[in-house]
Amino acid sequence: MIASDFSFIIPVYNRPEEVRELLESFCQLDGPKTFEIIIIEDGSTMDARLIVEHFSKTLNISYYFKKNSGPGHSRNFGMERAKGHYFIILDSDCLLPNHYLNSVISALNQNYVDCFGGPDAAKHNFSPIQKAINFTMTSWITTGGIRGGKTQVDGYEPRSFNMGLSKEAFLASGGFGNIHPGEDPDLSIRLKDMGYKLCLLPEAYVYHKRRISFERFFIQVNKFGQVRPILNKWHPHTRKLTYWFPTLFVAGFLVSVVLIALDVTWGLTLYVAYLMLGFILALQSTADVVASVLVIPAILIQLFGYGLGYLKSVSKLCLFRKPEVVLFPKLFFNPKS
Repeated sequence: MIASDFSFIIPVYNRPEEVRELLESFCQLDGPKTFEIIIIEDGSTMDARLIVEHFSKTLNISYYFKKNSGPGHSRNFGMERAKGHYFIILDSDCLLPNHYLNSVISALNQNYVDCFGGPDAAKHNFSPIQKAINFTMTSWITTGGIRGGKTQVDGYEPRSFNMGLSKEAFLASGGFGNIHPGEDPDLSIRLKDMGYKLCLLPEAYVYHKRRISFERFFIQVNKFGQVRPILNKWHPHTRKLTYWFPTLFVAGFLVSVVLIALDVTWGLTLYVAYLMLGFILALQSTADVVASVLVIPAILIQLFGYGLGYLKSVSKLCLFRKPEVVLFPKLFFNPKS
């Protein structure tokens, strides 16, 4: 495979500055710039058209503006119009290291797969909160490595912030569904069920520049928690006890707080030790004291947000015999609306 085989698919919603930074990183990629970039403006009120025009003299970019229909449908929209026969899907808040495409080409030439995912990382100049959330989203002590790391994890599901997909697999699967978040694990599960091989490419990482606050982070991970029971219902063979761990973490934390009134402190001590382990690992990883301190609330927000979302979703699915789109309207986009 060579650079011209690839089409980068990037949906964007009201983030022109992100697009500028991402396109700047494209300009710094090693090797020939013969790949294609497709920007899909998903009904933005602040569009990136002028920024794309500026870079069109250097990069092969196609720009489309469409009615808002969500990231999954927008990615499908871009892939339907792409000229390459292998797609790389990125979020607009990502930055590419110089070696990114060469690493992908090398890996696929050695061991071709129809779908891959790469990890995300934090750049040295990211803000402390960005570093803290990145650590919390990627550390083995919080997510168990499901977003990718240095080693392959069992049942790895590529995430659409950094995901490769062959044209063949896209056409066979129909691409992403209209649930969000959760459209990427849903596609990964369907691809595996169809017999396609998926893998993690550790060297194909991106710098994920999340522009996020702790409040928005809670909303995001809460939605992640709500989505997983829906995916478990759609794909029963993917159910795992580990998905309950954040909910059990929340329950155990609340019980340990109540037990303090009975002079039982060992439970809370275990939670403090766990959070201190997070601080130490973050300090080793980031060498940033402020970011490492912020990891403590970030871990609590992630586990509480996901755990409560998961419990809420399981409860609603068990209690009400209604379609998921009716029970969870905020988790679905209607491409025809």
